[in-house]
Amino acid sequence: MELDNVSKSFGGFTAVESINLNISEGEFLAIMGSSGCGKTTTLRMLAGLDQPTQGEIRLNGERINELSTWDRDTPLVWQNLALFPFLSVAENVEFGLRMRGVQKDERRRRVGKWLERMGLAEFAGRDISQLSGGQRQRVALARSLVTEPPILLLDEPLSALDANLKVRMQGVLTELQKEIGITFVYVTHSHSEAFAMADRVVIMSQGHIEQVGTPQEIYSKPCNRFVAEFIGGKNIIEGNVADIVGDRIIVRSDHGVLETPLAAGGRVAKGDSVTLYVGAEDVGFGGAEGADRNRLRCRVIGEEFVGAIMTIHLQAETGLELQAQVPYAGRAKLPVEDDGWVHVSWGIQETRILGAQT
Repeated sequence: MELDNVSKSFGGFTAVESINLNISEGEFLAIMGSSGCGKTTTLRMLAGLDQPTQGEIRLNGERINELSTWDRDTPLVWQNLALFPFLSVAENVEFGLRMRGVQKDERRRRVGKWLERMGLAEFAGRDISQLSGGQRQRVALARSLVTEPPILLLDEPLSALDANLKVRMQGVLTELQKEIGITFVYVTHSHSEAFAMADRVVIMSQGHIEQVGTPQEIYSKPCNRFVAEFIGGKNIIEGNVADIVGDRIIVRSDHGVLETPLAAGGRVAKGDSVTLYVGAEDVGFGGAEGADRNRLRCRVIGEEFVGAIMTIHLQAETGLELQAQVPYAGRAKLPVEDDGWVHVSWGIQETRILGAQT
């Protein structure tokens, strides 16, 4: 599926502006962004619920802009699931086949196959109101997949589930997608969902695509400040290139002189303004010796407990705020002074320049 220079406007408001995206057959693509970024509008255009104001959407090389929702075979699993409360589980799954005029025996065969595959065979005659959240989720998936579409669209389908069930359903979705080999396009706010399941991730902001890449590429090499801040876990420092010495770039900032590898800087020159970033997981504590570290003196201003990992919130003497992630078991051993001050450092090799073109 391709989106070629696609835009969508509602009156004077442009929700999606001139986006280009190729979705490979059989891939799991996640679209992420904050509320109002255009991700759901993009999904609705793929589903045929909204028509682009300009540009083309193509499926298997053929333009589908004007095709109705029921003719383009791109079912959508809604955030609220949109199951029919007056139909049983089996009747919900059968609904799409009925609308397509599939013969009764074939309908029963396909419904039985998908109820079995989704672990719902024993609930075939139950009302939707008698099911748990996870069971309803699987009914919605079965209803969409029973027609054997080439692509499945999912609009935040796990957002209403509790944390444990959400993780289990992530496993169900990824295994199912790999097993049947169709294309999934999945819209979500959740970094953990997108990074855990998707082959590629699209980051959107204000109707534009900011970056497309694998989860590893998005996390380790954000292309700009928006992406770095959106995915989180990145400390960002502004500065200017003071010098380039050997294999290092010397950056002068309001918070001191910092260094980054020349290879991480791309095409930069003396005097250029640059934005450095370093992962919270790369920030260490204590006066680490050696010439390969950037250092700052900071005060601990907060701690966030997230299971086995703790996020330590820091503030440098200049007011710069940083984050460091440490194992919970090692928190008590951090060399924090009585007044809350501590020396932090990170490797020069872990310091990167945002948006550098190598």
